[in-house]
Amino acid sequence: MQVIKQYIEDNKQRLLDELFELLRFPSVSADPKYKADVLNAADYVAKKLTDAGADKVEVCQTAGYPIVYGEKIIDAALPTVLVYGHYDVQPADPLELWKTPPFEPTIRDGKIYARGACDDKGQFYMHVKAFELMMQTDTLPCNIKFMIEGEEEVGSNNLSIFVKQNKERLKADVVLISDTSMISMEHPSLETGLRGLSYLEVEVTGPNRDLHSGVYGGAVANPATILAKMIASLHDDDNHIAIPGFYDDVTELTETERVELNAAPYDEEEYKMDLDIAEVWGEKGYTTFERTGTRPTLEVNGIWGGYIGEGAKTVLPSKASAKISMRLVPNQTSEKITQLFTDHFLKIAPPFVKVKVTPHHGGEPVVTPTDSIAYKAAQKAIAEAFGKQPIPTRGGGSIPIVALFEAELGLKTVLMGFGLDSDALHSPNEKYDIFNYYKGIETIPLFHKYFAELSK
Repeated sequence: MQVIKQYIEDNKQRLLDELFELLRFPSVSADPKYKADVLNAADYVAKKLTDAGADKVEVCQTAGYPIVYGEKIIDAALPTVLVYGHYDVQPADPLELWKTPPFEPTIRDGKIYARGACDDKGQFYMHVKAFELMMQTDTLPCNIKFMIEGEEEVGSNNLSIFVKQNKERLKADVVLISDTSMISMEHPSLETGLRGLSYLEVEVTGPNRDLHSGVYGGAVANPATILAKMIASLHDDDNHIAIPGFYDDVTELTETERVELNAAPYDEEEYKMDLDIAEVWGEKGYTTFERTGTRPTLEVNGIWGGYIGEGAKTVLPSKASAKISMRLVPNQTSEKITQLFTDHFLKIAPPFVKVKVTPHHGGEPVVTPTDSIAYKAAQKAIAEAFGKQPIPTRGGGSIPIVALFEAELGLKTVLMGFGLDSDALHSPNEKYDIFNYYKGIETIPLFHKYFAELSK
């Protein structure tokens, strides 16, 4: 441990400077105008993997953005860890809500503010620097492979093709991912599951053009009003999702599982204060931990229609649209839920509008085993780095490729994230604590150490 701490201390500023360089690339995969920046970010990652000591580093082209691959095989007889991360980021909009420019990383109160600071540049780059540390101190105890993609934020469509075509290259014993969060640095935790995802867009069309709201209002159905009513009907008074068959495959937690899950530290007043809300909201009969980790949800991610510019324009819009995401829990599948939603939404559409549902992307829910060698290695690593045992939790987010790794490579995943739920992922003023960044670089080599030892 002393060797690890000393290396971090001796290279502290450089480790931070390099992350800042990476954060300056506006690698927004969802917006084609950033294509050059996404590609430049991939090249930067490849260079840093090479500098750290990786062999066979390659920027692997796909039909979309490239996947950066690198490896270090020190002994074929030793176990192999496959590290996954992504260098693409969410759009930074709305820009006016950022206190400082999203792609000019800024430190305030010991926190790095930038788009991608936590999701996932700050977190995957810890692995690159931890690998460098092990190479420079001659302490790498096992083989390591890196697969860093550029399309996670838009569904990882080309990653599945790459994985299927490169099964031999990607052979490993476990996948290690840092793209999740801990309860806090005082209460370290390990996520043991992730929700799946079904993401789609709906469009409601009324008249063939925008209409004068005085001339036609009251005589022609307003698509924005109809869309609002349709969306409102998707939850009942108990905030239960009102799509027939939606819960058919959901397995309820046992009473023991509920007790264990809710044993994690939680201060509701602090939670509300952080979000500046008066009360929490959700499905009746469940706690906040249960709602965000073990129950499916349906959320509107964006809604628009008609005139939304400055000033007034009295129109009855021709169209109104919304983007909707559904988080799924074990035994649900994105394909089935997408179809259930589509059938239901079309069925509830009144005859005076036309409705279109367009699926975007999805992913499957996963639960990771807590009795595996890899999970135990992560427990031991965190316990040594933090001085206390990690608390097992369920993650509310989705990493669709976790199920893909299991289906195509036969590999389980360890979710060893160092972010915090308060890091404003996907929101303005995303942040990542400098302490967490260095703590990750300190903890990751311990995982490799214990994984190699326990694998003997």
